Amino acid sequence: DIALAIMLGLGLSAACGFRVFVPLLVLGGAARLGAASLAPSLAWMGTDEAIVCFAVATVLEIVAYKVPWLDHALDTVATPAAVCAGAIVSASQIGAITSVSPLLQWACAIIAGGGVAGIVQAGTVTTRAVSTVGTGGLANPLISAAQSVLSVFVSVLSVALPILGGLFALMAVGGCVWIVVKLRRRSRARAARLAAARTATPPAISRAA
Repeated sequence: DIALAIMLGLGLSAACGFRVFVPLLVLGGAARLGAASLAPSLAWMGTDEAIVCFAVATVLEIVAYKVPWLDHALDTVATPAAVCAGAIVSASQIGAITSVSPLLQWACAIIAGGGVAGIVQAGTVTTRAVSTVGTGGLANPLISAAQSVLSVFVSVLSVALPILGGLFALMAVGGCVWIVVKLRRRSRARAARLAAARTATPPAISRAA
């Protein structure tokens, strides 16, 4: 039970890194249908009112990422929101185990769930930034659509098959770390080349005797 709860929490946290409200909607709906358990303190996530709020927020979030200038503005608030959402979905699963104390529940949720969501979100932000530079933002709607699909897929997969959802979360974390590190190294190398070009001494112009 503990292993399944942790893997389910990790999978949903990774999905929060792609879209903040999709995993909350999927988890709330699953809890409402009896397909998922929630910690007593977070049982409100399975209420009709919460599900409606999650659904509205999900639609607004997905539509907003289709607007080229608005997707960058959302990134400034999406990262802390994703970390909070990742911690909440993880706490909702870890806290469902009666033998876990509230201190351990939230400590694990913040470190594991919030950390996974934050890393995946960093990878999505970096990908869109590179797309903006490379394509002038033309490919951003396609990337945003792919991220929305991934969030839905990972959320449903985590609820249906927690082990696979957790494994996907670990792979997503590794992939996002690799993307961020590689692109930052490339950016530093490009900046170093430009700095070297600016400070280079211009070649001397030979004069006719």
